[in-house]
Amino acid sequence: MNSLKFRIKMFQQYKGLIGELVSRDIKLKYRRSFLGYIWSILNPLLVMTVMTVVFSAMFKRNIENYPVYLLAGRMTFDFFTASTNAAMNSVTGNAALMKKTYIPKYVFTVSKVTSALVDFVFTLGALFIVIIVTRSGFYWTMLGLPVVFLQVYLFCLGVGFLLAELNVFFRDIKYIYRAMTTAWMYMTPLFYPIESLPDGLATFIKVFNPMYYYVAEMRDLVLYGRWPGPRIFWGGWFFGILMMAIGLYAFQKNKDRFILYI
Repeated sequence: MNSLKFRIKMFQQYKGLIGELVSRDIKLKYRRSFLGYIWSILNPLLVMTVMTVVFSAMFKRNIENYPVYLLAGRMTFDFFTASTNAAMNSVTGNAALMKKTYIPKYVFTVSKVTSALVDFVFTLGALFIVIIVTRSGFYWTMLGLPVVFLQVYLFCLGVGFLLAELNVFFRDIKYIYRAMTTAWMYMTPLFYPIESLPDGLATFIKVFNPMYYYVAEMRDLVLYGRWPGPRIFWGGWFFGILMMAIGLYAFQKNKDRFILYI
């Protein structure tokens, strides 16, 4: 309990620094960009348009309002991949600063995932544009989006802590993770309906794929205008909290050894 209180106190002490790091990451991402922040809206729109043209002919009979279905799932998975890939290099990328002064190492990982969360929120603009154009409609259930954002943020933060720690000791983890996320993407029903899969595979994804829960929640709130069912809703919290606990434990256990490898 005392250890938890100490960590909370330390986090409050450095929350200003986290804010500065998040601001820096966002400014660097859009620096010298002609479209600036507008690109965070245009990019998912362009990807959604291409994928809709490619896949709608295959699934349009099975999926209502395919553009919103696709974008709601794709933007959620893109947040996962962007945040965890950035978090993976959060420790090694700040090695010079860590050697000069004392800063809690988790600060850099938290800032990377939070920066990606800000971009995730920006992409809501693209989603709202697609909803308007396709006349899908706005539902009161969209007020529950911050809950889903928090769940997937906790999950990404946990994965980010684990990857940041592994990347210190095994620099080739980024290549392994790249292959894993590609397979993970196809194992998540982003552009196809889960019902199109064999029963055994569909059941496996529904039980063991955490991203399925977050994608399903997004679609329930945005596309279908309903609150996620208990299994999906509490499953999202379960995976988020579980991954956060695992990632933070592994990170904290080995953080004192980082300086020997960076």
